[in-house]
Amino acid sequence: MVTEGTRRTGSQAVERALQLLRCFEAGPQTRSLSELAQLTGLTPATAHRLLRALCRAELLAHDPLTERYSLGIALIPLGSRAADAVGVPAIRPVLDSLATVTGESVNLGVRDGSDVLVLLSVPSFQNLRFDQGAGARVPVHASAMGKVLLAFDADPDGAVQSIPKLTKLTQATITSRSVLSGVLGEVRDRGWAINDEERETSVRSVAMPVRTADGKAVAAVSVQGPSSRMTDSQIRDLLPSLQTAAKAVSIRLSALRSWGPDRPTAAATG
Repeated sequence: MVTEGTRRTGSQAVERALQLLRCFEAGPQTRSLSELAQLTGLTPATAHRLLRALCRAELLAHDPLTERYSLGIALIPLGSRAADAVGVPAIRPVLDSLATVTGESVNLGVRDGSDVLVLLSVPSFQNLRFDQGAGARVPVHASAMGKVLLAFDADPDGAVQSIPKLTKLTQATITSRSVLSGVLGEVRDRGWAINDEERETSVRSVAMPVRTADGKAVAAVSVQGPSSRMTDSQIRDLLPSLQTAAKAVSIRLSALRSWGPDRPTAAATG
């Protein structure tokens, strides 16, 4: 007989296993048991038990020589199907073209709570560049993509208030909610946002929203590069290309149910 306590225990095990998997979204490709236990707050014994189950399912792999864990081969077909579901094959050529035209790195991201989750990234061909690979997370208040996603949220003020803390990352980081709200008003008026060395010094980026028919932003496209190249003049010059790319992405995503106006956001689902 399955009791309520049994259901809670099973749900907890699933949640903890997902915590372990998400440790591989960014950072090193391999991690040790102690690292994973520390990152998740699990005891080494609990982490080890769950890791063995994930390895049996080939969602993770374990190297007996190094005693380190990495993502498993069972995730490859799942990842491929997930990419197809969100339209990555259709979007990539648009971002490739934008990266070629601007000469800088290009990202597509969505809001996930207090972060922007990078779904797709095309690196610049130049030696000096600043990239975030797919799966990277950046603070929503300190990124150009984050600002347009907040500005064109159904409830911008509520979105700002939902951020637990506006962490100071550089001297230019916005740490005041009232100041951020004012900036978001400017973003709505002009249709694009800038990150002016607010997350990393010497790095600037500009972003525009990918909007649904009702005007809500479901994603954002950004161009990012060193401040020595991303001057005010360069940003003004690339805005038409960025706008064209954002509209093209919107058109390609509009045919997918997962990107429609009723698409639940990670922030809304917890």
